Amino acid sequence: MNAQKGFTLIELMIVIAIIGILAAIALPAYQDYISKSQTTRVVGELAAGKTAVDAALFEGKTPVLSQASSTSKENIGLTSSDTSQNARSNLIAPGTAGLSLTYTPAQNTVVLKATLGQRANNDIKGAEIAQKRDANGNWTCEVAKGSAKGFKEKFTPTGCKTVASI
Repeated sequence: MNAQKGFTLIELMIVIAIIGILAAIALPAYQDYISKSQTTRVVGELAAGKTAVDAALFEGKTPVLSQASSTSKENIGLTSSDTSQNARSNLIAPGTAGLSLTYTPAQNTVVLKATLGQRANNDIKGAEIAQKRDANGNWTCEVAKGSAKGFKEKFTPTGCKTVASI
């Protein structure tokens, strides 16, 4: 009787079937993980702007995105240069469509908003993230689906709330 030297066809087919099943389950879970981590990253990047906004307001200056600091205005440092409209982050859409800052002096409120684009995962491309400051200086985080086709509520980071629109 000869000893078997290798695998039978059925054994190989079973192994390939198991790998296929694992891949079918793991790939969507991995894509969701990437989407949530990218959303969390942009929330963190906008959080850096919150500190700069608070500092500018404390000094009596107007916070701005793309203008060199002056006696009355303070660049909060989220753009690639003092004169650029493009965000430093490669996950935020380019130009004014990607990053905006709205300061309302009468109410002393600020809305710092980013729209995901460029290298963001396809599921979240077009989603909007906002850091909002009320008149008392309290910040809140909001995430909206925007034009993101595959956005799921589970992509919203802890500490933020999902809203219909920003």
